[in-house]
Amino acid sequence: MAAASGATAANLYYNQPLLGDIGRELGASGSALGLVPTLTQVGYAAGMLFIVPLGDSLERRRVIVTMSALVTLALVGAALAPTLPLLVFASFAVGATTVIPQLLIPFAAHLAPAAQRGHVVGTVMSGLLIGILLSRTAAGFVGTHLGWRAMFWIAAGLMLALGGVLRFVLPAQPPMAEMPYLALLRSLGHLTRTEPVLRLHSLLGALTFGAFSVFWSTLALYLQSLPEHYGPQVAGLFGAVGVAGALAAPLVGRYADARGDRRINALGIAVLLLSFVLMWPLGRWLWGMALGVVLLDLGTQANQISNQTRVYSLRPEARSRLNTVYMVTYFAGGAGGSWLGTTAWTHGGWTGVCAAGAALCVIALLSLWRGSSRLSPDAARS
Repeated sequence: MAAASGATAANLYYNQPLLGDIGRELGASGSALGLVPTLTQVGYAAGMLFIVPLGDSLERRRVIVTMSALVTLALVGAALAPTLPLLVFASFAVGATTVIPQLLIPFAAHLAPAAQRGHVVGTVMSGLLIGILLSRTAAGFVGTHLGWRAMFWIAAGLMLALGGVLRFVLPAQPPMAEMPYLALLRSLGHLTRTEPVLRLHSLLGALTFGAFSVFWSTLALYLQSLPEHYGPQVAGLFGAVGVAGALAAPLVGRYADARGDRRINALGIAVLLLSFVLMWPLGRWLWGMALGVVLLDLGTQANQISNQTRVYSLRPEARSRLNTVYMVTYFAGGAGGSWLGTTAWTHGGWTGVCAAGAALCVIALLSLWRGSSRLSPDAARS
């Protein structure tokens, strides 16, 4: 499940380092070309909102295999796209069907014993983050040597093979909550209103992923501004550096299993805050940036694993819908962080970027303190 999550999530980011080559072949540039990664993310948000809840009302393995087939077709469409509008449409389809990780994570949480749920979720999440971090590196290498279309063909073949493997490896799982589709969507609002733990940890996820996105949305701009004028290849290598932080996710999950409090959330957010504090003076050196990236990914992952472990413990019959609420909020925070990062860079340079990321971390710590104090004793322990 960890390998499948990483391989699938990578589909969302292959196009980013290939935009220059895509623009040259299709005669596009600027905001028009930017629609390719933007519509990929919009499609992913739509898939999380409208497809992931089906994991509760349908047999989950069948949904996962079906999505594997559909994302294969979407990737083939991207590889064959003769014009930019068709590539944008295919990119939206790629995003909407790349929801397999958001079906696998609650699947893993359901299969795991309660005492090991954090460790299992952490393992799957480590695969997910490693896939995201290495996707840009892989796409840059393939695009340089084989062309941008080859990356989408390779990804399509990988998804086709993955669907076959998952069909025979995953166990069948009966529907957890059989209900009409519209009732399923309406229940998302009910879960949000009635579960304070879900609201708190969704907010913490949004704020920390926003801080994470503040950094990654401006990294290439900052590296280009340095006297050495580092290019996109150096920016891509920082993704590989971040794998060190991602590999700590299973250890974080074990800690979350062993403790019943929210100390791991506070620790993770504090590490994330420390990364911005260190990168502000040390960012002029690559080794300083590398240290900051490791801490950034470690802090983000620690908070994420603790959040998801608690959210998946709330209602076993609604884990896919709980995941939908959490992840839609999470990615909304990431989108806001990307906007905040570029705005801070425009008006305050690197100092502004570090200040913006640190401010989101401070707000998260205050929200954790206030939210924990407001929960009932039973909810506070959950």
